[in-house]
Amino acid sequence: MFKVLRTEGRARRGEFTCAHGTVQTPVFQNVGTQGAIKGAVSAHDLKELGCQIELSNTYHLHVRPGDQIVRAMGGLHRFMNWDGPILTDSGGFQVFSLSSLRRIKEEGVYFSSHVDGRKIFMGPEESMQIQSNLGSDIAMAFDECCENPSPYDYVKRSCERTTRWLYRCKAELDRLNRLPDTVNPQQMLFGINQGGTYDDLRVQHMKDIAQLDLPGYAIGGLAVGESTETMYHILDVVLPHAPQDKPRYLMGVGTPSNIIEAVWRGVDFFDCVMPTRNARHGHLFTWDGIRNLNNAKYQLDDRPIDERCGCPVCRNYSRAYVRHLLKAGEMLGQRLAVMHNLWFYNNLMVEIRNALDEGRFAAFRDQWSETLSKRI
Repeated sequence: MFKVLRTEGRARRGEFTCAHGTVQTPVFQNVGTQGAIKGAVSAHDLKELGCQIELSNTYHLHVRPGDQIVRAMGGLHRFMNWDGPILTDSGGFQVFSLSSLRRIKEEGVYFSSHVDGRKIFMGPEESMQIQSNLGSDIAMAFDECCENPSPYDYVKRSCERTTRWLYRCKAELDRLNRLPDTVNPQQMLFGINQGGTYDDLRVQHMKDIAQLDLPGYAIGGLAVGESTETMYHILDVVLPHAPQDKPRYLMGVGTPSNIIEAVWRGVDFFDCVMPTRNARHGHLFTWDGIRNLNNAKYQLDDRPIDERCGCPVCRNYSRAYVRHLLKAGEMLGQRLAVMHNLWFYNNLMVEIRNALDEGRFAAFRDQWSETLSKRI
C-alpha cells in the first residue's frame, strides 16, 4: 500500500496505492468539502489541474445531501464523477469547529446541524458507517481535536478517549468491509495523533495508536491556534515515533512554506482549504510570493498571474482580466483564481518530488521556503 522510494534526511519520496490508483508522495489533497471544490471547479477540472487525491467531509455530506443518498447513487466516486482516490475526513474536526453546537460524551458527539438545527449524533461507529456509504478510499478515524492551548489534564483525557474511539472505528470498518454490499470493501482506516502542544502526550498517543498497525497515520490538532514554530516542534517530536513504513498525513496544513518545512520533517500527505479560500478573495500563490490581485496596480497588467506558471489560467488570461472579474463579482473570476491556486499547489508537490528524486531537496528548501511566504 505504501513504499518509501528514497529519502533525503527525514524527507521521504514514496508511492501510495489504493483501490482507485497509485499516488506519488509527497502529495497535496484538493479539498472538496461537499463533493465539489468551492469556486465552480469540477472533477474534470481537477484532472487538468494535476490533482491526485480529492478530499471530502463526512459531516457535511451526512447533513446534505445525506450519505444514504450518495450510497444510492453508487458512492462518492460515481456521484461526483471522479475516478481517482478520495479521502474522507471523519467529522471529528467539527467537534472542534462547531463547538457551540455540540456535546462530547464517551459514546460520541451530539450535534445540532449548522444547516437546519436538527439533532445529530455521531460516534466512531456512525462515522465509519457514513464513510462506508460514501465509499472513499481512505476513511479517517473519529477523534477529538482540542483547541491550542488547552489544559494538560483535559488533553490527556481527550487523547485516551480518541484512542478508545480508534479501536471502535477499526472494529466497525472491518465489519463493514466484510459486508457483501459495501460500496468500497478496500476502504482503509487512518488513525489520528492528538495531544495538543504537549510533547509527552503526543509521543505517548502516537505509540498507543501505532500498535493497531493501520494503513496510515495523521497528525491532527495543529494549525488551530499555536505558532508555526510550535507546530514544527511537535512534528520534530512526534514523527520519529510514527511507523516508518506508513504514510504520515499532516491535517489542515497549510501554506507552501508549511508544506516544504513539513516534508523536510517527514510528512507525506497534506490538505488545506487555503489555496481555494484565498483564491476566492484574490490572493494568488506564485513563485515570486503571494500576489493580491485586488491591488490597483494590476488594473492594466496584461501579464499572466505568474509568468513561470503553466496552468490553464496563466496560459490564457491576464492579471487585469482576472482582477476585473473578481471586482465585478463574476463567478468566472473565482473559478479562474481557484484553478490557478490549485495548479500551483499540485505543481509545487511535483517540484518537491522532483527535488527528492534528484537528491536536491535541501537546496530546494533553502531557495523556496521563505520566498513563497512573501507578500508581493
